[in-house]
Amino acid sequence: MGIALSPSRIDLFGLYLSELFEWNKRINLAGLSSRKRIIKELLLDSIIPLSFLPEEGRFLDIGSGAGFPAIPIKICRPRIKAHLLEPNSKKVSFLKQIVRLTKLCEIEIIRGRIERDGNLLHPDGYHIISSRALAHLPQILAWCASYLMPGGMIVGFQGSRFENTLKECSDIIKKQRLILYKSIPYTLPGKTSQRQLLIFRKGE
Repeated sequence: MGIALSPSRIDLFGLYLSELFEWNKRINLAGLSSRKRIIKELLLDSIIPLSFLPEEGRFLDIGSGAGFPAIPIKICRPRIKAHLLEPNSKKVSFLKQIVRLTKLCEIEIIRGRIERDGNLLHPDGYHIISSRALAHLPQILAWCASYLMPGGMIVGFQGSRFENTLKECSDIIKKQRLILYKSIPYTLPGKTSQRQLLIFRKGE
């Protein structure tokens, strides 16, 4: 995907993953216990959008969980101002610990749900919104579109059957003035099934 990682960013990934592995022994944060699977299926998947993201702007990740994709994106885009929205108190504690450990700046962990806690979010909206495995794509678009600035993007991670999911999104795409800006196929290491990165933009 043409993504270059500096030694300092790789070091921050190491801090993040080491802490995640320790917490994961006590709390099921990631849904995976294998270190190799976490790196291949979660970390690498999270950085796929990097080539298409701006260097600056406001970034919202909903249902952040263990921090994928938000923490890897923030590490690689240090100038963006990030809000991570997560309802689970234990996961919120983990994310705050990661921020302390990595000394990431311009990042705020917010305990809440997108469908009821919009008052906790930035009143002017966001340039980038992401969500990974929180809900079905039509629901994600419905929740996120009103918080997206004109020209901003929603990043969606989909499997190989994304065409049917896109058809289900047609009404919400039209209603919210969204367009499918990019559709990028990719395959993760050791996997045979193709994944699809979908990037939607909001009309100016």
